[in-house]
Amino acid sequence: MSTETEKRALSSELLFAEAQKVIPGGVNSPVRAFKGVGGTPVFISRGEGARVWDTEGKVYIDYLGSWGPLILGHAHPAVVEAITLAASQGTTFGAATEREVRMARKITEAVPSMEKVRLVSSGTEATMTALRLARAHTGRSRFVKFEGCYHGHADPFLVKAGSGLLTQGISDSAGVPASVAELTIPLPYNDLDGVKEAFRKYPNEIAAVFVEPVAANMGVVPPNDGFLSGLREITKTHDALLIFDEVITGFRVGYGGAQSLFNIVPDLTCLGKIIGGGLPVGAVGGRADIMNRLAPLGDVYQAGTLSGNPLAVAAGLRTLEVLQAENPYPRLEKEADFLCTQLTAAARKSGIPVACNRAASMWTLFFTAGVAVRSYRDVQQADRTGYSRFFHGMLKQGIYLAPSAFEAAFLSTAHTHADTELTIKAATKVFEELCAS
Repeated sequence: MSTETEKRALSSELLFAEAQKVIPGGVNSPVRAFKGVGGTPVFISRGEGARVWDTEGKVYIDYLGSWGPLILGHAHPAVVEAITLAASQGTTFGAATEREVRMARKITEAVPSMEKVRLVSSGTEATMTALRLARAHTGRSRFVKFEGCYHGHADPFLVKAGSGLLTQGISDSAGVPASVAELTIPLPYNDLDGVKEAFRKYPNEIAAVFVEPVAANMGVVPPNDGFLSGLREITKTHDALLIFDEVITGFRVGYGGAQSLFNIVPDLTCLGKIIGGGLPVGAVGGRADIMNRLAPLGDVYQAGTLSGNPLAVAAGLRTLEVLQAENPYPRLEKEADFLCTQLTAAARKSGIPVACNRAASMWTLFFTAGVAVRSYRDVQQADRTGYSRFFHGMLKQGIYLAPSAFEAAFLSTAHTHADTELTIKAATKVFEELCAS
């Protein structure tokens, strides 16, 4: 690999073999390793619009979108222009910038529950900070999370988590002390009775309830009617905080996030990479009296040299400006509904039982017979082998999906109806092949 040209020409197999010599597992994030579907991970060289190209030049219609934040597609011209201008002016300062103020204002205007905002560098940092704030504000240590929901890789969240942990069949992680894990109360998603019982069992001990308002890290699992409003009522009754993890849903399911769709006002909200146009960024925000506990104003410490870095904020501002101006959400939802309906029909026509869960432009095709997928336990009953065969069949047809049965797929504004029809045509062929085999 002596030249850049030679690097680009290498196959994914050769690159993965080389990567395993110098990177644990050959990847820098576990789910990229394709352990959930088998085979060799695809190494991507570039992306444009709704498509990505691998190192050998094969093109794919991409429904991964960097795991959700690329709602405008790859290399959107306005976003690239914003990044280029920002980079020409300096990539990082470790000091306050005007764009940070503009970003905070943009977020607070879009999500009214976020009266004040602290920018960080990742969704994990956002959830870590939210938990610390909740504990400081309430003087309590325990918190509730839901099985299959992933809130980043900080120690207290790695209990019955989703995302890569679910893909690999791991319910928690080595290296997390029992004394930390025991303060986490994992409960079934969509089960209000379990939440009520937890508060009965631990009166005056629970600081907060963490929830993905639409679960997206065990596949897409929407909330049951009354689930989120029930959480709001329970937490208010017990003087605990309700924390929405909108790292995936924020600005994805609607401009104001899932809380605007369900008309719920959480105490704190966590946002992720979509507010950076796909670049590394996150945010935590909420009630001013809680946020004012953060240093340097208050007694809860949080810091980060790269927080609100110029490139991510520039890309994020431009992304949010485009979303606000164009309001693509109705079209995205209509296209996603069409895609899910047609995929389900094609599968059933071939005699393959599936359930397509969807929330706005996010969706997951579960290979499951007669089971409404509404919880982590339902997800676990899905046929992983069936999804793996479907994934590789679609990959051969030039369709790139998440390399895990328990992740979301995403539409972007760059996807056209013609792309959707090509995807349905490819899926129909794959379903017929699966049925015949």
